[in-house]
Amino acid sequence: SVREKEILILRYGLDDGTFRTLEETAKNFKISRERVRQIENNALKKLRTYMKEADK
Repeated sequence: SVREKEILILRYGLDDGTFRTLEETAKNFKISRERVRQIENNALKKLRTYMKEADK
């Protein structure tokens, strides 16, 4: 989803090279740190699945 993409971009500094903390990302989206962590984990799980499928 767009939200997952935006969270990964912020957390891993994919836009400007600056990694963001859970706290910073949570404030940006006005959600809890735990919710950021959950969304991030789900997005990473999806990426792993796509990568495995691409290797077949």
